[in-house]
Amino acid sequence: MATIVEKFFDNKDALTAELSATLEQSLRDGIKNDGRAVLMVSGGSSPAPAYKHLSTLDLDWQNVDVAMVDERWVEPNHEKSNEAFINSTLLQNYGSAANFITMKNSAATAKEGTQVCEAAYSALKAPYDVTILGMGPDGHTASLFPHAEGLEHGLTTEQTVCAINAIQSDVTGSITERMTLTLNAIANSKVVKLLISGEEKLAVYKQAKAGGEVNDMPLRAVLNHPSINIEVYWAP
Repeated sequence: MATIVEKFFDNKDALTAELSATLEQSLRDGIKNDGRAVLMVSGGSSPAPAYKHLSTLDLDWQNVDVAMVDERWVEPNHEKSNEAFINSTLLQNYGSAANFITMKNSAATAKEGTQVCEAAYSALKAPYDVTILGMGPDGHTASLFPHAEGLEHGLTTEQTVCAINAIQSDVTGSITERMTLTLNAIANSKVVKLLISGEEKLAVYKQAKAGGEVNDMPLRAVLNHPSINIEVYWAP
């Protein structure tokens, strides 16, 4: 079982304030102790306000590596690109000086692009200072989707990234081809911050935490990992 600390807030503003403060401290500590800080980022509405706040802080951004947790295999200017989202939120203002590591490369498919992506991610300082995860109503996290092609590899390999082809659903949308951090990489973090909001997602989280088949709800692999230190942030 992972070490789980649950931080439940009355509203999203309170969640954002706490998340922003702890992210800032983790980055400052990483730079101070190691000379660099590594922040693994996910897309989604929950972390967006904290990303925007971080971008306004006069940190030593040139010694911060920002890398994607997962990415759809689309061009960076695509409306569904997580990279585009990070560019428009975190990599603004002072944050624009950070060293950004993308997952998407020129390969035709995610599977073909794995080796290049693995090389880029392997060069990062580890353990990472913070990894930010979201969770879908189907119990996926990062792009570790239930019963996806590549899921078993993503949960068992010692590599850092892997290609995933999800089963198309309302959650995945039409773009099922992804690159994602593996479970091994997620575990290679000083702290994992899982961001969830709303009663529906809270119920999904509790269902995943209660145990069961990992392939049905891959978040279970994170919650059950013995060396993961996870902080769960929830707001209505």
